[in-house]
Amino acid sequence: MTSSPQPRWFTDTQPGHSQWFIERFRTLEAEGADLLGEARFADMMAQRGSRILDAGCGAGRMAAALHAAGHQAYGVDVDPELIAAAETDHPGPTYGVVDLSELTLADVGGAPMDLVISAGNVMVFLAPGTELRVLERLCAVTREGGRVVLGFRREASYPFEQYDAHLADLAERGVARVEHRFSTWHLDPFEEGSDFAVTVLRRGSAPLDVA
Repeated sequence: MTSSPQPRWFTDTQPGHSQWFIERFRTLEAEGADLLGEARFADMMAQRGSRILDAGCGAGRMAAALHAAGHQAYGVDVDPELIAAAETDHPGPTYGVVDLSELTLADVGGAPMDLVISAGNVMVFLAPGTELRVLERLCAVTREGGRVVLGFRREASYPFEQYDAHLADLAERGVARVEHRFSTWHLDPFEEGSDFAVTVLRRGSAPLDVA
């Protein structure tokens, strides 16, 4: 039996990368850097008290901001070091160590999300070949009519052309359709050659297994 591929977060980074990432953002926060553009974007699209999942939450800064704004915030990440830092630095949301390719409703309190957001280039750090599966899992835990938002940079590991083919597949099956696309979290227009894409999907009615 062959083992499942490991996320690039573990295989394509140097030893100690997780702690470096944690300390980097602790320093940026202490210096007063504005790190909440993604959280404002999510909050803008959600009714107060919405169920929101930060998928690939890292050290929890966005999930915590959404919790503080009055939402039922959940944060999941494949890296236990990042989840430990999230629980220490940004308490409030419900956190869990979860591989997004195996995400189920049980990981988010047993009920569908109103909004799922995956920021911080999560999609380019997934295990090779699991990208479509992750898109399906994110949609599977989102209620019909809810939104899934993904923001990541242009990378050879997951080209936008492959991404768009996966989104077309989801649309053809009635799982989700592209509603908007921007080049930044500040709603700048996406153009050919943009090196970052923020894509807003609207969840369709097609059922997906969430077991």
